[in-house]
Amino acid sequence: LKSRSMLTQILYQTKLIPRLEEALGKFSSRDSAEVIQPVRSTVPLQKHNGFLGLMPTYMENDGVLSTKLVCFYNRGAGSTLPSVSATVLLLDPESGHMKAVMDGEAITNMRTAGASAISAKLLMRHGAEVLAILGTGQQALSHYKAFTEMLSFKEVRVWNHRREGAEKFRRSVGGPVTVCGSVEEAVRGADVIVTVTRSIEPVLCGRWVKPGAHVAAVGACRPDWRELDDSLMKEAVVYADSREGAMAESGDVILSGVEVFAELGDVINGIKPAYREKTTVFKSLGMGVEDAVAANLVYEQWKAKAYKL
Repeated sequence: LKSRSMLTQILYQTKLIPRLEEALGKFSSRDSAEVIQPVRSTVPLQKHNGFLGLMPTYMENDGVLSTKLVCFYNRGAGSTLPSVSATVLLLDPESGHMKAVMDGEAITNMRTAGASAISAKLLMRHGAEVLAILGTGQQALSHYKAFTEMLSFKEVRVWNHRREGAEKFRRSVGGPVTVCGSVEEAVRGADVIVTVTRSIEPVLCGRWVKPGAHVAAVGACRPDWRELDDSLMKEAVVYADSREGAMAESGDVILSGVEVFAELGDVINGIKPAYREKTTVFKSLGMGVEDAVAANLVYEQWKAKAYKL
């Protein structure tokens, strides 16, 4: 299935976000009848500076079985190849038969942006006005759409290591966006910061982040990759989608030596508090359960449309 246009439509019909929020809560309940999801297994692609990730999920109560095959790459400057390539397989849990094979790019972009927007809804200070986005790739575009759809900001700033990339982003989104010449310029005074870069070294410094800001950190998905410096990580209350995933895969968490205070699902379930008044970091690694509910939603919508024809 070509999932891009269908998932874009249902995101803005506010169907995807509630399902993602429910799925995050189910994952953190650690009920095997709700979600079985091992930590992502990876195969290094050393020759091509990347790795293959396998992300299976089974939701017994919901009757959903899926897996995603995703390749991540640390591309060199000027590369025209994608940094992420993904395919989602949806299966019948009773027979094991394949129900659908989906292009995973739109699912990956939108479920990731959706989870980040949920983190901001739960953790950012009330009255937040300034959003800063670091990076201008597909994840930056999906985060812009999700954040401006779900939340209200008076100003959106963007930075990219190549200014032409930031200018292209500004033109493509259509809304008012300020292009900044440096990371510091983009994040000074920002209430919410999204990091969706290809960086393997810290680009966001804690001394630039105002107290009480919320950071949704999406890039740096390997144990030796980073986007955030020690100062920020140690100052912030750190949340994650998966505690196990963050401790196994997040260089920002592992190399800074900080502890994950809570999963986002713990906040949704009322188990842990949302410290809105403090500086917070949501470390997103992405989870199979997010892919599962997004793919199942696309499949449901496709079936409903097919039956009408």
